[in-house]
Amino acid sequence: MKHKETMTSRERMLKALNFKTPDRVPIDLGGNQTGIHKNAYLNLVKHLGLNEQIKIMDAVQQLAQPSEDVLKRFRVDTRYIRAGAGEGYDGTIKRNTRNGKLWHDLKDEFGVVWSMPDSNPLYMDISHHPLSGATLADLKDYPWPKGNDPARFAGLRERALELKEETPYAVVSGIAGVVYEYCWYLRGLEDWLCDLMTEPEFCEALIDQTCKFWMGYFEGFLNEVGDLVDVIMIGDDLAGQSGPLFNPETYRSIVKPRHKKLAQYIRSRTQAKIWYHTCGNCRVYIPELKDNGVDILNPVQTSAHNMDPAELKAEWGGKMVFWGGGCDSQHVLPTGTPEAVYEDTRRNVEILKQGGGYVFNNIHNIQGEVPPENITAMYDAAYEHGFYKS
Repeated sequence: MKHKETMTSRERMLKALNFKTPDRVPIDLGGNQTGIHKNAYLNLVKHLGLNEQIKIMDAVQQLAQPSEDVLKRFRVDTRYIRAGAGEGYDGTIKRNTRNGKLWHDLKDEFGVVWSMPDSNPLYMDISHHPLSGATLADLKDYPWPKGNDPARFAGLRERALELKEETPYAVVSGIAGVVYEYCWYLRGLEDWLCDLMTEPEFCEALIDQTCKFWMGYFEGFLNEVGDLVDVIMIGDDLAGQSGPLFNPETYRSIVKPRHKKLAQYIRSRTQAKIWYHTCGNCRVYIPELKDNGVDILNPVQTSAHNMDPAELKAEWGGKMVFWGGGCDSQHVLPTGTPEAVYEDTRRNVEILKQGGGYVFNNIHNIQGEVPPENITAMYDAAYEHGFYKS
């Protein structure tokens, strides 16, 4: 029996985000954590018989910008708007040779350098942590970028209005509010994790700077489009495959106050739902995120320890929206048959969609090696099994 849609994408999304039953589960593709690698996208458009010029949406992760043809083929309900860079920022990717090897280097606004080898251009890793070895005194003199720089938001309202008034789609922001992770980008992961245990004063001073940037950013962003966006995306990875990356008590004392400050500020300025991204077994943090003011958890890494979708839905259904969890992106999506992908997706959708409060996406970005047949099987299963009984 052919299913019939009875809602627009925006209506469908708002129903789901408010734990009401839409006609079907909303479908997402195209965010910084819900996107598709350029290699997988290239193979996908060939498979679909499309002739497209691929545009890179996220240089670090080498994510492609999905075209309207692809988004419509997979019945995607979201469309993204993103702010730009501050005035004077040169985001050009430089070609440099080191030790006889060609590299593509990108320095971001915070001074972190991201690099990708020309011989294996899959994604960028950090090659320079500008605050490695810095002291507490050094933080005062560091050239911090301005989050509320007006240049970031030029033309933003016009783009958002076009989506809101001329399309039926849910309007979603790109990722922002990376309060915690940027600290280790600047410092280096090993040094930062040691700092959390031995230099709490330094950690608080550094995270206050990143929080200050994002508070300013959202002041400008919400001034422009706070009345137009449906979902605001923020996030930091707090957990790994087996559990938290650091002591949850440290989170509560150092990170959480800044997370909560930012989330509560966003909540005071817009009716948009707040989406938070953290990979891994983050189950211990769900109550903390809810208390911070977060409405939506992404990516729901069901392959991680203690992240069984049925248990999560039983415990948090009606309280926390789940966005993701669609297909095991580690063990099934890249190497399984299309039939296995379809079945894994069907099973997860059937569990997570009950009672609303669910938006479909893969678990994180679709990586470069994923076959196009598997991508198609995943999205077709999400659509076909995402309908609710009338």
